[in-house]
Amino acid sequence: MKAALRWIACLLLAGLALELFFVVRIAAMAVVDPQSTAFQRSEAWQIAIHKGSEGAWRQEWVPYAQINDSLKRAVIASEDASFIDHDGVEWEAIERARQRNARAEELAAKRMARAAARGKTVQPAPLRGGSTITQQLAKNLLLSGERTMLRKGQELVLAVLLETLLDKRRILEIYLNSVEWGEGVFGAEAAAQYYFKKPAARLNSYEAARLAVMLPSPKFYERRPNSPYLNGRASTIVARMPSAELP
Repeated sequence: MKAALRWIACLLLAGLALELFFVVRIAAMAVVDPQSTAFQRSEAWQIAIHKGSEGAWRQEWVPYAQINDSLKRAVIASEDASFIDHDGVEWEAIERARQRNARAEELAAKRMARAAARGKTVQPAPLRGGSTITQQLAKNLLLSGERTMLRKGQELVLAVLLETLLDKRRILEIYLNSVEWGEGVFGAEAAAQYYFKKPAARLNSYEAARLAVMLPSPKFYERRPNSPYLNGRASTIVARMPSAELP
């Protein structure tokens, strides 16, 4: 019994030390730009394994003021319309996304079964997450890509820490400079240069909307730049952008 209690105590201390590490890391980000994220390091490793020295890596940090407001508004309109108002987590959005994705998966399974019977294939329906921008940043910055309840719980804790220790403007700045926009393409500046041959400060509304729509599946849309969904959704986001409030 004593040995079991010691193990439990050690696990609790290790968990507390990890949370303290996260608090210190996030607090430092108020004044220090993160050099990389956990997700970026994982992707760099995968690129190195599969492509070696041929693998391209694009990222350039730019201050908040040097990212066109169109891209900020487009990302908020597409990914997190309540970004200004929430405290890091939107529970109702998570539940809506779960129900919506369950229905989409059921319908997609039926379409794929009918297509398979005819010897054809169909593209799986894109799934939408209920994660806020803050949750996405928490996951990319500090966590692994595994999908477990424990990791999801840690993501929610980190989202609250981010909102407590950083202001909304800083959260959005770090997010836009670190989010993935294609294989080895990270951040707004790299994405603007890669897709449109211009700096992030000069993106127009439609270009910004296209980048925003890519975010849930950037590698998928990188390979399919003429996707009807990408084009149609971008037009929808352009219409929503004027109502997106910036921090």
